[in-house]
Amino acid sequence: MEVGKTTIGGDPLTAAAVSITGRTGGSVTLLDCIRAFARFRSPQVLAAFLVAFLALRAAVGGLGWMDLAIAALLIAAQPFTEWLIHVGLLHTKPRKVGGRTVDLPTARAHRWHHREPTRLEAVLIPGSLIAAFLVPVLLVMWLLSWPWTLLGGDHVALWLTLMIVSVVLTAVYEWCHFLIHTPYRPKSRYYRTIWRSHRLHHFKNEHYWFGVSSDAADRVLGTNPDHRTVPKSETVKTLGVRG
Repeated sequence: MEVGKTTIGGDPLTAAAVSITGRTGGSVTLLDCIRAFARFRSPQVLAAFLVAFLALRAAVGGLGWMDLAIAALLIAAQPFTEWLIHVGLLHTKPRKVGGRTVDLPTARAHRWHHREPTRLEAVLIPGSLIAAFLVPVLLVMWLLSWPWTLLGGDHVALWLTLMIVSVVLTAVYEWCHFLIHTPYRPKSRYYRTIWRSHRLHHFKNEHYWFGVSSDAADRVLGTNPDHRTVPKSETVKTLGVRG
């Protein structure tokens, strides 16, 4: 698969330009993509959370080296967190629990995305789900910031710093994922790498190339093979779940 191609086996790789710009004909610019991205609920919810956490962090004050250190650690862990969420949450199949079938809404939404990769409505996390996703993140970041209090850090301040970074990283993931599914083509080597990997995940084999905003975890964890050695999966669009 080459980056310049627009189809794989006849399958379109991106949303139609008209769904980005609202008009037929003409090229799609980065500004067009930004405007289209801003219309969706996910970035709007994330922006609201970011403003709120920034305001709270400014009110608490006392930005210091611990904030930078804890932010750097979270950023370094992001590719692996993204990989784990993709594998363990988004690709989870329905399971029988106590005689009832449990199918996570995040997994259902992701299967829709695999079936309809050119529909922008299926690319981003639904607004209600992203708000629900941030609730457990609040608790996790509270727990992660607690040990730093042993070094004299302000627990609330560090927790807010972690929440700001978490929201920003989530927004970066959403933006990268959205842009990959548009016809826009940045020229950077970094973008070409994640574009290619995500295309392979969608149209070659869903068991590899789980990174979206970064392929670092795929490289470390062995899910970034030479695509020529990987067979075409028959369940790449259904993720092995019928209906």
